[in-house]
Amino acid sequence: MDVPGVDPTVPSVARMYDYYLGGKDNFPSDRAAAEKIIAIVPEVRETARDNRAFIGKAVRLMAEQGVRQFLDIGAGLPTQENVHQVAQRVVPDARVVYVDNDPIVLTHARALLADNPYTLAAWGDVTDPAAILRDPEVAAHLDFGRPVGLLMSAVLHFVPGDQQTSDIVKTLREPLVPGSHLLISHFYTPDTDDPKVRAGQQVYRATKPGALVARSLRQIGAYFDGLSLLEPGLVPVKLWRPDSDLDRQVAVDLAVPGLIGAVGRLA
Repeated sequence: MDVPGVDPTVPSVARMYDYYLGGKDNFPSDRAAAEKIIAIVPEVRETARDNRAFIGKAVRLMAEQGVRQFLDIGAGLPTQENVHQVAQRVVPDARVVYVDNDPIVLTHARALLADNPYTLAAWGDVTDPAAILRDPEVAAHLDFGRPVGLLMSAVLHFVPGDQQTSDIVKTLREPLVPGSHLLISHFYTPDTDDPKVRAGQQVYRATKPGALVARSLRQIGAYFDGLSLLEPGLVPVKLWRPDSDLDRQVAVDLAVPGLIGAVGRLA
């Protein structure tokens, strides 16, 4: 695999995530870094799958509630049940824009989407949200005068500055009209001194983008200020409208670090 602009010796969070999901689009450096995380948090593979399931359920719900356009920031490598596949199963002409800054992600996404006129893969960096909104391709593909499903799944915890992260969410939310939805999943911890959290952060310091920030329930909840949270609110992604009776019986436990998520609606 030889993609211009890619340093295969530097682990990428997108390719590590691909490895967690059992994908093949990763380098030895990605696999080595991912295995270090798996050694620290053995359930990380299951969490990655739970996050994909969360996205699928939420996108399907948004489409059923009338959302016809989706903007997926930090989309990651294509896998099964991508946003466009889920949305277009409900609304065949639903428009989807995937945004990522990893050349491998864009190469694969563009190949996958070559025959889908309703779906676009665009280069963009979550740390420059205004540029994403100004992108001519994005602006031509999405009509921000109509509801949009804005997805920021497992991406904001790679932005180190708390104020910067809040500003990113604010900028991307600004053009949304009533009926739009915001999906966020984010790494959470009640204790920043947790040794597993610190060990995981050490591994991610050597990756691109070089950070992993665990934020509090209050910080993550603030991204949804002014929105109506869909039930069950801000919970571990595994417990967002679980499919199985066994999962429904699991109590929400926010006393341990993990990936939590929510969907908010702009009234």
